[in-house]
Amino acid sequence: MNIDDDLEKLLNNLPFFIYQHLNNHSHKDKLIEIVLDLGRRPEARFTTGPEYLSQKIISWQDLDYITKRISKFSGENRAGIERTLHRISCIRNRQFLINGLTCRVGRAIFGTISIIRDLLESGKSVLILGRPGVGKTTIIREIARILSDEMEKRVIIIDTSNEIAGDSDVPHSGIGRARRMQVPKTELQHKIMLEAIENHMPQVIVIDEIGTELEALAARTIAEKGVQLVGTTHGNCLENLIKNPSLSDLIGGIQYVTISDEEAKRRGTQKSVLERKSYPAFQLAIEVNNTYSWTIHENVENSVDLILRGNFNISQIRRLTENQKLKINYQTLKNDFLIKNSQFINKEMISIHRHWFINNQPKSRGLLHLKNTTLIIYPYSLSKNLIREILVKFGNRIIITTQIKQANLIIGLKKHLRQNFRLKNLANKQNIPIYTINQRSIYQIMRLLQFFIS
Repeated sequence: MNIDDDLEKLLNNLPFFIYQHLNNHSHKDKLIEIVLDLGRRPEARFTTGPEYLSQKIISWQDLDYITKRISKFSGENRAGIERTLHRISCIRNRQFLINGLTCRVGRAIFGTISIIRDLLESGKSVLILGRPGVGKTTIIREIARILSDEMEKRVIIIDTSNEIAGDSDVPHSGIGRARRMQVPKTELQHKIMLEAIENHMPQVIVIDEIGTELEALAARTIAEKGVQLVGTTHGNCLENLIKNPSLSDLIGGIQYVTISDEEAKRRGTQKSVLERKSYPAFQLAIEVNNTYSWTIHENVENSVDLILRGNFNISQIRRLTENQKLKINYQTLKNDFLIKNSQFINKEMISIHRHWFINNQPKSRGLLHLKNTTLIIYPYSLSKNLIREILVKFGNRIIITTQIKQANLIIGLKKHLRQNFRLKNLANKQNIPIYTINQRSIYQIMRLLQFFIS
């Protein structure tokens, strides 16, 4: 990853005793923010932890020295430095005098989204979730650059607090060829979002910190016009968004509905249940756990439905290793029951048979022992040509059987297996896992089998 932080431009606006200490600091590349409060010692916060910068306490003169060298503070008490991504936020007393400053280091990190590059090429709208300070703004800045420069799309950034493209009329080079529309007041963000669609014909709109019901409604309107959205919002996970009434519209909205007695009995729920109201504005959701670990919901519509019904929710975990290699795992979640290291394929490609898991939860961890044994597969509703091709690809590493009792794995077409209750009952008695595929595809089967024999 390449990092452009313009740190010198921030340090030059600080009092000399702070500048001198930070400029010679061995970990200044890990600096997150500098906290300057009246009557207290200046403090720097690094990724490794906080540290005092001097024995000298901050005076009115120190605060005044800094505020005169940066841009004017907005109504949100934020300011910046010309042609940089740094953000300075102030704290005021009852007389509206500034008695504290938070100087946050802004960095354009090139290469930070290599972990989800393939998802951007899908053209789907992407919602990024994460707690404050986890790096959401840095991520969407890099996404805007990739989409505009490398994919040559017409990208417009709605920059409310000037964090994405910097505090200047000329946007920072970190956004590439993307255009930036500044928002004069926070409460006008939803109007600028719609204005971008009406006036500038974008293919992609990038929005940071969607936080109100009006902004969520504007995002839905944009999505319905066929424009790709890339946005961020606060929340650790998708469940947080479902519980947030003002933002739930981003993922389709939530409503109570009354279902029939038969349906309630089938689901094992009460007659009044929560359901998704409509299609989500975002098709992909990314939970940023930390810089190197992201949770991906590849189909927000399915994930929300499964969460509301308390069924299995399959999400993808992507991690970037120390040698910059991407590792993808799949985890399956049923309420508080977690099967780790499953590494299942895309949920739309291969689904775990729910009946088998519900009846075998205490034994389910045993399916991992298949990786250490010869695979004896009972194929159901698969053509002879497909079976022959599987044998050619894997040779003696797998065995095909026509006897269910001899198998330790059953693979078949989902629409056929769903109706075969006799096979499911027999597999349940023999404790044989069932895997279903949506279509007869050698590619899907190979991806599944490679997990077990690798």
